[in-house]
Amino acid sequence: MSIYELSAYEVIQEADLSDLKSKGVLLRHKKSRARVLLMENEDENKVFAIGFRTPPSDSTGVPHIMEHSVLCGSRDFPVKDPFVELVKGSLNTFLNAMTYPDKTVYPVASCNDKDFQNLMHVYMDAVFYPNIYEHDEIFRQEGWSYKLDSADGQLSYNGVVYNEMKGAFSSPEGVLDRVILNSLFPDTSYANESGGDPEVIPELTYEQFLDFHRKYYHPSNSYIYLYGNMDMEEKLKWLDENYLSAFDAKEVDSEIRYQAPFDKVKEVEMEYSISSEESEANNTYLSYNKVIGTSLDEKLYLAFQILDYALLSAPGAPLKKTLLDAGIGKDIMGSYDNGIYQPIFSVISKNANLEQKQKFVEVIEDTLKKIVENGMDKKALEAGINYHEFRFREADFGNYPKGLMYGLQLFDSWLYDDTKPFIHMQAIPTFHFLKEQIKTGYFEKLIKTYLLENTHASIVVIKPERGRTAHMEKELREKLKAYKEGLSDQEIEKLVSDTAALVNYQEEESAPEDLAKIPVLKRGDISREIAPIYNEERKAGEVPLVYHKVETNGIGYVTLMFDLSEIEEELLPYVGILQSVLGIIDTSHYEYGELFNEINVHTGGIGTSLELYADAVKVKEKAFKATFEMKGKALYPQMDVLLSMMREILMESKLDDEKRLKEILAMLKSRLTMSFQASGHTTAALRALSYGSPMAKFKDDTDGIGFYEVVKEIEEHFEERKEELIHNLKDIAGRIFRSDNLMISYTASEGKMEPILQAFEKIEYTLYKGDRKRERNCILHVKKKNEGFKTSSKVQYVARVGNFIDEGAQYSGALQILKVILSYDYLWQNIRVKGGAYGCMSNFNRIGEGYLVSYRDPNLKETMKIYEGIVKYLKNFTVSERDMDKYIIGTISNIDRPMTPAAKGERSMNLYMNHVSEAMIRREREEILTADQEDIRALAGVVQALLNADMLCVIGGEDKIEAAKELFMEIKTLF
Repeated sequence: MSIYELSAYEVIQEADLSDLKSKGVLLRHKKSRARVLLMENEDENKVFAIGFRTPPSDSTGVPHIMEHSVLCGSRDFPVKDPFVELVKGSLNTFLNAMTYPDKTVYPVASCNDKDFQNLMHVYMDAVFYPNIYEHDEIFRQEGWSYKLDSADGQLSYNGVVYNEMKGAFSSPEGVLDRVILNSLFPDTSYANESGGDPEVIPELTYEQFLDFHRKYYHPSNSYIYLYGNMDMEEKLKWLDENYLSAFDAKEVDSEIRYQAPFDKVKEVEMEYSISSEESEANNTYLSYNKVIGTSLDEKLYLAFQILDYALLSAPGAPLKKTLLDAGIGKDIMGSYDNGIYQPIFSVISKNANLEQKQKFVEVIEDTLKKIVENGMDKKALEAGINYHEFRFREADFGNYPKGLMYGLQLFDSWLYDDTKPFIHMQAIPTFHFLKEQIKTGYFEKLIKTYLLENTHASIVVIKPERGRTAHMEKELREKLKAYKEGLSDQEIEKLVSDTAALVNYQEEESAPEDLAKIPVLKRGDISREIAPIYNEERKAGEVPLVYHKVETNGIGYVTLMFDLSEIEEELLPYVGILQSVLGIIDTSHYEYGELFNEINVHTGGIGTSLELYADAVKVKEKAFKATFEMKGKALYPQMDVLLSMMREILMESKLDDEKRLKEILAMLKSRLTMSFQASGHTTAALRALSYGSPMAKFKDDTDGIGFYEVVKEIEEHFEERKEELIHNLKDIAGRIFRSDNLMISYTASEGKMEPILQAFEKIEYTLYKGDRKRERNCILHVKKKNEGFKTSSKVQYVARVGNFIDEGAQYSGALQILKVILSYDYLWQNIRVKGGAYGCMSNFNRIGEGYLVSYRDPNLKETMKIYEGIVKYLKNFTVSERDMDKYIIGTISNIDRPMTPAAKGERSMNLYMNHVSEAMIRREREEILTADQEDIRALAGVVQALLNADMLCVIGGEDKIEAAKELFMEIKTLF
């Protein structure tokens, strides 16, 4: 029997997806009217997803709270947190859930057939039969609740989503994105915040929450997706027999409504918070936003991705350049968001001022008018098309399974029209069409129609307000105080008992018989084999080359690796600046915009990075190697072009271009602040590690807070510092970009060495000359600082770090299991579930560095106490053999990730540079697979050693930092 003979389904549509090596089939389940889409192919990394249209009717965040809550236990799996049990005990390659402005999606992926079926079962049960109806504690824990520990205590709000969104609303970019979306669609569900506005979330009642599930979480409103190499007939029968056949079809009004275009452009102003010490000058965001048709027009959908590249996103793109030249803001960003029904094209100027608003609009529109009159830069269009087509064909999404990314892209049309699910999967004909339009005026007409003449637009301004967060927090405290004062003694007692009841619910362990219902693989299901290592030592002329022989579908991946050993500590921030400058500054033969386009017309792109490799053999000496790396990829016939363009960037860049350097520094400062706000946990952990680790100090000086402080200083005093800057950049370039200071990493198919050898031969002797100096003369000075960094955020990122090898403890593979145990058991239970933080992580590496860190955490001191409790927890660690198997499987899941050809080469080179042998990897895997409770209990000493270092860093709200000032040696404002 085939899928075409299954009586429970009707086949609606088939599609040739040969460009993606797949066959597409759209079906409908007859009884429940569930939509089902299959992408059949040979990919072993199978993906399942179920999604629902979930348009919000208000900003209480009910779609987001529901996304969290349905994963907190269900009919077949009545444990409190099946999601976490799966993370601990599954070989998944992806496991998560996501809330969007108009949909909620639950995707999973795995290469293991048994595991994949288990994941499908848990997720289907979660969405259709969640425990939310039996336990209001789930809503109160994940959404919001009153927290009152005693009758005379202070009343507050708590909840995971509530605190997550407090963090999201602390970011000006987050506020801007939300206001842009709301401003353009006032008559549709996009006018509301699906994630939840912290000021509105507490208006959501438990009954409204349940009504939302009753309405939208029904098969008639569902979109089910299966991708990969599996028995599709078996999966469809299972879905029908176990879930879909239990439901009758019903009408669900979840249509994403079309917003009628505006007669005139709308203008909106909104405040965002900065800390009490930040300046309001040059801190305003200006944005110019246009609605571009609908995402059901496959040509427009891709054409505006090309226009985004050619007009705005590429270095030197005209809108970016003219706004910078006009002095309107210091960082020009933007986007084309086509993941909603009516896509948005935005131009954003950051670090601007309110009085520049009119000029901002005029410059944009004057620039666009000139482009329409004089014609687009044809090379930029060609580069944009090649850039996107290369990525479509390569299908390299980093750590994300490509089947997952295809599934999410299917929603860009499927969600809005049942008859058009595949239009964005069949992009090659559209790319060909767009190439043919480059010289026809097609793109100029799009600019005229959708950008210049289109009044469905908004000008959104986000302006700074000093101390806004503190003011809002004070208002909230007064509001809650007044509310409490209006309650009777009985009502207060009920709040206290409800708070205690929630804590009791959170502390109560799931019954062993319920935990046993969560499907778990056994250790015997896991291969003892390690992933292959692809390293062959070769030479390119006189330069060492490590060849990674992997099938790459016609693409060669090249990395030029320059040793940074000779660069002195005080110059390290300038290495970071050099890495940021190269590729986006003029060269001898190209303006920087032309350079970027030339690269993208002929290759898959070139990028730079700074990498650190810890010597796994010389751990106690803290030996490591730092490299300046230039990565590029191209089809083999284009290898000559790739290497010549790399040389152009390395050797011909005009490092004395003062105007461009000033622009890049301003942009760099802006991007660092955005990065710190989005990833405060990693920023805080790195900073704390830099107090004791030379390697972490190197990274902090070139990419962290130490780097930011130097960039900020030079940018704010550019005229006084520019000569020193230029001298240092030229000095560093001359000292490192030498053939005798170079190693090459090359990933390509068998028999494809010749393209790289021929290409490199042409540039080898054109690099800088010079004799290698001492083996290493860079001494990094580390010093414990224990800093608290104040921001305008409403949440904290709390890091505690240390080097356990320094204290006499040893590394073992069991520490990888500890990471899973802490992150999804002890820390999860105490910091996330009870504390209300959005996330918590831990890590322990081969060179002895360990960290504990929280993410969007409403607490600070309490979190530090929780870290201190880990030692006792580990000394008393007692679990069943089944639980131990679970932790081990979850650990292997993190290690055994499917890899793209490029990733196989990068992993192999990393092992080579870190001096990690195959024997070391095998030993670590054995230590993981054979670990028992005693091995975990023995790790209490490792954590004690980490805590003994007494090194910490916190990035967070001013009030929380000041209230815990005794923890810090230094307190300062981050921005």
